[in-house]
Amino acid sequence: MSATSEMLSEIKEVNLSYLLLAQRLLREDKAMGMFRMGIGDQLADVLANLSFAQTVKLAASSQLLCRFRFDDHAVLSSLADKGKSASLAGAHSAILMASQPVESVN
Repeated sequence: MSATSEMLSEIKEVNLSYLLLAQRLLREDKAMGMFRMGIGDQLADVLANLSFAQTVKLAASSQLLCRFRFDDHAVLSSLADKGKSASLAGAHSAILMASQPVESVN
């Protein structure tokens, strides 16, 4: 298996894991799932209502479907700060992330 095909296979694996986790979070507690994933109501409904076949087809994309939400230095630094307790760092990053705009379906 070439490095490129191995990487594409790993992207598809990450996509499927992400979509299944997203669906689980949204189906168990939509509001909390939306907060944890940083998405809006419309996108949450689309993700939660995908059939298994649609989920697998979407996961087969060669592009990552999830987005790294720590594009803000303050959030990443807060999570990585070894001087803070884990609960304090988590609370601080949750506050910072809550102020970020949510993703929506365009």
